[in-house]
Amino acid sequence: MEILVNKKTALVFGASGLVGSQLTQQLLDHPAYTTVRIFVRHQLDITHPKLDQQLIDFNNPVSFEDHIKGNDLFLCLGTTMAKAGSREAFYKVDFTYAYQAAQAAVNNGVNQLLLVSAVGADSNSLFYYSRVKGELEEAVKKLPFWAIHILQPSVLLGDRKENRIGERIGARLSLGAHRLSGGRLGKYEPVEAAVVAGAMIQSAQQLQSGQFTIPSHELKFLADASGLPEKIR
Repeated sequence: MEILVNKKTALVFGASGLVGSQLTQQLLDHPAYTTVRIFVRHQLDITHPKLDQQLIDFNNPVSFEDHIKGNDLFLCLGTTMAKAGSREAFYKVDFTYAYQAAQAAVNNGVNQLLLVSAVGADSNSLFYYSRVKGELEEAVKKLPFWAIHILQPSVLLGDRKENRIGERIGARLSLGAHRLSGGRLGKYEPVEAAVVAGAMIQSAQQLQSGQFTIPSHELKFLADASGLPEKIR
């Protein structure tokens, strides 16, 4: 197996989301990648010589799985129960779509998986959100990737394109708790989406085989190493 350090192809699912949009831009700016292939339902309003937009139907994975070929798979798929409208719809986005992409990638020889999960992910959790995140973590760990990096951010900070009232309230509460604690919330530290994106990219450059889980409070150290501009850290 050849593990490349440059001239790589990045594969991104969830490019229109808070983390995914930051990730896509940072990948386009990163010298290790010559192609950034994003899989989206609708064309995004961005252009770049490196960018390859694949318009797909997530409910028909056979139609696009042959395009999931490259070096590093970045999974940033996710929704909320309120937006999904039901547990079944939530599960489809947060588990089924993500797992299908990972399975196709490993079948196509993709080396590394970078997954955005969540703090508290646990397949035995009483909370449905955390349980689904935990189930996905366990499922992808069984796939034979050369390296798997699972990031577990706490509350995500950043400017969303859509209005998620509950998450905005949660972000404000987390920021307040962060300030009151003097930055000692540990794995529950709120984190900027740009930092999560930078940590994903830096993790993909580690050239170390295995399975790694990265809690929220460690993401900034990775983002710092990635050279993320100070103004968005």
